[in-house]
Amino acid sequence: MFNPLRQHHFPLMLNSAFIALICAGLLGSLLAVGHLRQAGTAPWAAGLLHGVLGLAGLGGLLLALQGPPRGLDDGTGSFGTVAAVLLAVAALVGIAVLLRHRLQRRPVGGLIGVHATLAIGGLAILLAYVMG
Repeated sequence: MFNPLRQHHFPLMLNSAFIALICAGLLGSLLAVGHLRQAGTAPWAAGLLHGVLGLAGLGGLLLALQGPPRGLDDGTGSFGTVAAVLLAVAALVGIAVLLRHRLQRRPVGGLIGVHATLAIGGLAILLAYVMG
């Protein structure tokens, strides 16, 4: 049976979290391009999938960070924590984008930019952590 807290499952969780976050990022890129082209509102299912993938990836990353330390030899030991913080803040800003758009019907372009910047920064740092 799969027990996520068993020692040998942490690399699998880290890689799975990374893949989920990359997929969320790719879908987010498509959503952002659609927003920039002013194609109207994004399909709600695509936005929902983007959010679910991002939160699932963040949850997997948080679980994987409970495992054995990694990256201590090459100086990337804290990169996982830094990536998790950036991605968590990106998730909070993403929720703010959703709420502002749905409840206030106000422009959200600036918030989308902040959300994307935080998420891309978190993914870049996570990539160094995963590859380290």
